[in-house]
Amino acid sequence: MYCYEYPRMLVTVDAVIFRTDTQGHPVDLLLIERKNEPYKGCYALPGGFPEMNELLSDAAARELKEETGLDGITLKQVGAFDRVDRDPRDRNISVAYLGFASADSPLPNAGDDAATASWFPLNNLPPLAFDHAEILEKALSNIGI
Repeated sequence: MYCYEYPRMLVTVDAVIFRTDTQGHPVDLLLIERKNEPYKGCYALPGGFPEMNELLSDAAARELKEETGLDGITLKQVGAFDRVDRDPRDRNISVAYLGFASADSPLPNAGDDAATASWFPLNNLPPLAFDHAEILEKALSNIGI
């Protein structure tokens, strides 16, 4: 084992999942209600901490499935989010992923550390925890919205 005297940052992954209408246009956003602090009771993008032997993209897919029951969604990296104060637990960098679910995809089913998991209309979103509004804005700009 190597030991370092310098602090190290945490890394998390987040999934921005849009449900599309029958023409393929994004109409809803998948959100979870957080079961635990920080931001207990607030809405957030599904996500969490990667395992030590796990690729970030695999961690995003795993967290999506654990927290919402949804899987088989192709994920594409949106970017890294590194605002110093983005997470009250510690210095944390998040790598966000974008995916699409069809209009007839199964309803989400909350699990793991999600109290609820639901689709929200893009034009009527609740306030989002952490910097998830910034992540959403970047994802929307990536798809031209």
